[in-house]
Amino acid sequence: MKQTLCIISLFMFFGCTSKVSKEDIANLNGYWEIEKVTFANGDTKDYGVNQTVDYIKLDGFKGFRKKMQPKFDGSFSTSNDAEPFIIQNANGRFEFQYKNEMSEWKEEIKSISKDRFSVINQDALTYTYRRYQTMSLKE
Repeated sequence: MKQTLCIISLFMFFGCTSKVSKEDIANLNGYWEIEKVTFANGDTKDYGVNQTVDYIKLDGFKGFRKKMQPKFDGSFSTSNDAEPFIIQNANGRFEFQYKNEMSEWKEEIKSISKDRFSVINQDALTYTYRRYQTMSLKE
């Protein structure tokens, strides 16, 4: 009985894990805000309202990520700073790979849909993003 439960549990775990495909990568284009962070111990921190959002622009598997501050009129303010990256397929897993003069780091892409994506970094922190929806003061 225990063996059967173990096999079913493994099947459920691997069957429910979504694999990121090359075609999914294009869904990363656009504005994103952090929904939650999951720590290595399983604790989570939820984010309700964000003062900044990430703008991701891809051209194939190269792109940049830029911090943007939404304004009430629907526009954004930002600096000229952008973090360039490439997306690599590393052993069947897609990764953001960042490199600048001061450091380099990777984030494994865990899942992508049109409305959400998540990454895990080298410190085992999982960031879940939701697509940013502009807020309108019009009623």
